[in-house]
Amino acid sequence: MRKTNPPDPEPVRVDAVALVQTSGKSIPVVARELGVSEQALRTWCNRTAIDAGQGPPGALTSEERSELTRLRRQVRVLEQEREIRNKAAACFAQETS
Repeated sequence: MRKTNPPDPEPVRVDAVALVQTSGKSIPVVARELGVSEQALRTWCNRTAIDAGQGPPGALTSEERSELTRLRRQVRVLEQEREIRNKAAACFAQETS
């Protein structure tokens, strides 16, 4: 079974990104100092840049990403409800035939 680490609290992420931006140290050095993975710190830095409007064109901000997740979940629920209604309608149609 794969071990997953719990997500780091938001203040830790903010402080880590600020340290990368202000210290002049590279991401691998700061990651080692803080005891976080280099990839996690790189992801935090990239997301911070995107949220600040400095990311690549078309990149989703954190707010847009969470809204997209919420809307996809809502679509899934609505599709399930529609499927249930269609099955119920088919059952009622068979009973009356």
